[in-house]
Amino acid sequence: MNSAMTQKVEDVFRDFKGRRAGVIRALTTESDDFYLQCDPGNKQALCLFGFPNETWGVNLPNDEVPPQIPEPVVGINFARVGIQEKDWLTFVALHSDSWLLSVAFCFAAKFGFDKFSRKHLFDKINQLPTVYDIVIGMINKRTKEKSSATNVSSHNSQSQSGSKSGALIPARYLKSARAEEEGSEEEEEDNPDEVCGKCNEYYSLGEFWICCDECDKWFHGKCVKVTEAEATNMKRYTCPSCSSSGKKSRAQTKK
Repeated sequence: MNSAMTQKVEDVFRDFKGRRAGVIRALTTESDDFYLQCDPGNKQALCLFGFPNETWGVNLPNDEVPPQIPEPVVGINFARVGIQEKDWLTFVALHSDSWLLSVAFCFAAKFGFDKFSRKHLFDKINQLPTVYDIVIGMINKRTKEKSSATNVSSHNSQSQSGSKSGALIPARYLKSARAEEEGSEEEEEDNPDEVCGKCNEYYSLGEFWICCDECDKWFHGKCVKVTEAEATNMKRYTCPSCSSSGKKSRAQTKK
């Protein structure tokens, strides 16, 4: 591949990345604004455009027929009717991925890319996660955070009352969890008690933990093979290490 063709591949890839970044902004960090702009009440079939300067816009289809470059899917505002916002965002993400590829290879055709140049362009594009992957990741993250916040709220009174047996989240973590919800930048203290007594990994928001009534150590439920449902029915919990020590002591007493 000669240097001139390589430069053109880089140009098309740069255009692709700029448009992709704009579309991702619309569907993630600026999704509320995007949702409002796609009000189906105006009865006009709208498109989501990503621009090379990493911005986006919701506009009507191009008046020029055929347009100079492929157009995004038309009527995304109509598609918004009757489905949940997250499903609509993933729908637009799927079609945006298709549009971005079609625009890139439209330029490839205009520049006369041979099969090696097209493959080089595709390989560079394929190294990036799809818009769909990024949107799904954002939705899953928001769902997990919402679920975690609900769990923290429901178990707050139990942890603060001083009951440890079967507790889901230590009181010291409730404070950090609320700080995360409120956008606080306060860092957690580097305390050795904040690691699982089995795997030595730190607590993560939303994880199920349980405290041993014998040694006061906290454990991931999965590390000690205790489920949340099982923990709610326990009056006391003894970790495997303490259980083993207890058995040895009783055996020695019998001797």
